Amino acid sequence: MKKQLFVLCLLMTLFACKNGEEKEQVATAPVSETETTENYKVFSGEFIYIADGAVLKGNNFIYGVTIDDKMHELAKLVEPIKKDEFDMVPVRVKGELVINPLFVNTGEGWKQNVTIKEIIKVSDTPAPADVRIEEKQTK
Repeated sequence: MKKQLFVLCLLMTLFACKNGEEKEQVATAPVSETETTENYKVFSGEFIYIADGAVLKGNNFIYGVTIDDKMHELAKLVEPIKKDEFDMVPVRVKGELVINPLFVNTGEGWKQNVTIKEIIKVSDTPAPADVRIEEKQTK
């Protein structure tokens, strides 16, 4: 569990540090926070759920995702689209930002979580990987 959490944190750090390089835009919705509707914000970003951690990453934000029934529903929709367990899938959801209780209690995790209220759209292809890390087999 600790190894998976470490790998997830490492991947999120690598995704957040893009060295200022501009990448060719893929024909998907812009990856950012957008309008507020019905008292909930609409978030577009790349979603990943591994072990007991879920993250929503956009161009200018990274939030933890509250693990609840709606998050599990999104994880089930995303699972058949992923090519491997570390693929992130572009999604568009309505939700609210909440303070992460884990961060408050332990200082670990993201400062804020998105609590998903509605799933608007799930891409039919995974997001292109910023960095691909492969484990090599040794004899």
